[in-house]
Amino acid sequence: MPPTALAGSHDADDVRAAAAGDRDAFQRLYRAHVDRIYGALYRLAGYDHARAEDLTQDAFVRAWQKLSGFRHESAFGTWLYRLAVNVALMDIRARAADPVRPGDDTLLLEAGQTPFCAAERVELERAIGKLPPRARAVLVLHDIEGWRHDEIADELDMASGTSKAQLHRARGLLRKILGEAK
Repeated sequence: MPPTALAGSHDADDVRAAAAGDRDAFQRLYRAHVDRIYGALYRLAGYDHARAEDLTQDAFVRAWQKLSGFRHESAFGTWLYRLAVNVALMDIRARAADPVRPGDDTLLLEAGQTPFCAAERVELERAIGKLPPRARAVLVLHDIEGWRHDEIADELDMASGTSKAQLHRARGLLRKILGEAK
């Protein structure tokens, strides 16, 4: 969810103060944005809480380090979200992500389309967590976070067609994993 205009105006003041070394201001920024950042990284980390917590911490450390370079051209929350996703994607790259393989292209998951009961949600999270890292990243960024293939391709350093192929593969693998769970 995008930050509210009020949060954005408070963010601007806190960003300036934090960039000047005010740790309390940075702590307010952290509290205002940690849930959204953790949620995105949790999904990208394959629903692994410990890894998502590590990535969230890394993202906020990186934000603190780069805060003086924030140019106020976008909302702080947008800048922080993009920085955090980049932290997660660098982690995926560092873990030697896998190549594209063929799969089924039937749509399984559309963000916000079908409400899940708690048991179904847990099953879906586990299944997404079992996907290979790059396929999982493309699925989460496209189907859950709402990114376009060209944005995903830029961030993952791949062709837009490769992003589409990874999404195709991820959906097929997800259907297979969910089919085996029944």
